[in-house]
Amino acid sequence: MIKSEILNYPIHNVAPYINWIYFFHAWGFQPRFAAIANIHGCDACHASWLTTFPEEERAKAAEAMQLFKEANRVLDQLDEEITIQCIFKLCQANSDQDNLIIEGTNFPLLRQQTPHPNGSPFLCLSDFIRPLSSGIPDIVGLFASSINGEVEEYYKNDPYKHLLVQTLSDRLAEAATEKMHEYVRKEAWGYAPEESLSIPDLLVEKYQGIRPAVGYPSLPDQSINFLLDELLDMKQIGITITENGAMHPHASVCGMIFAHPASHYFAVGKIGEDQLKDYAHRRGMSVDVMRKFLSANLPK
Repeated sequence: MIKSEILNYPIHNVAPYINWIYFFHAWGFQPRFAAIANIHGCDACHASWLTTFPEEERAKAAEAMQLFKEANRVLDQLDEEITIQCIFKLCQANSDQDNLIIEGTNFPLLRQQTPHPNGSPFLCLSDFIRPLSSGIPDIVGLFASSINGEVEEYYKNDPYKHLLVQTLSDRLAEAATEKMHEYVRKEAWGYAPEESLSIPDLLVEKYQGIRPAVGYPSLPDQSINFLLDELLDMKQIGITITENGAMHPHASVCGMIFAHPASHYFAVGKIGEDQLKDYAHRRGMSVDVMRKFLSANLPK
């Protein structure tokens, strides 16, 4: 199967998929304050919500409530001007040890090296794709999502509103991938056509499969963005990759989709010098360059 599609979402279609916990985290609030997003918007409901907090936390809760109101006002304003674009591609793929072979392109990945206390196996994302030796092709999904870069110029003279737009833009790019992934599972790929999950269920990943983005603990190498760009051609939705592998616009996300029922998130963790050298060779980069991309995964 080779299928590629570009999706354009208005903000009001994506906003219900926002994970407000991460939005509030960016503003220094603990997860419990994000519950305001689940409260009816009337004054009585808000007042009742405030009483659920200890006296010493109510000022902070009121601050979170005000931030949520202002965020929704900004979403309404942006809805008239901004769309979020997603691109996904379902590709024929097989695994070859710690590599994926995607449409003939070698896609190196990293494997855990730190022993687990329970003796569980050392994982690599390639484990969730059928091996090349089977002679049977499998499928892997690739995706990217981004908001129109013009949004980065909004409210440049108002630092508070500018930061509000930035943090909302990051959440909207992620929310669009959530909505896109739901469509992929149920229709485009169709491996879970009977799925019927509420948005809260989606946000705690109760669906089959995983969607690791570049930068996730199982896919920590930012240089993977270059490979994904070769396979996806992200400029179709306005994304460019800088020389250090960063995406522009900033409010962009890209990664991979796995459907295997046993697939789950994990952290590669610390890797040794031997795997660093092997991975650099497989990536076609020098060890020194690779060391920069993987500095967080190397022993201090």
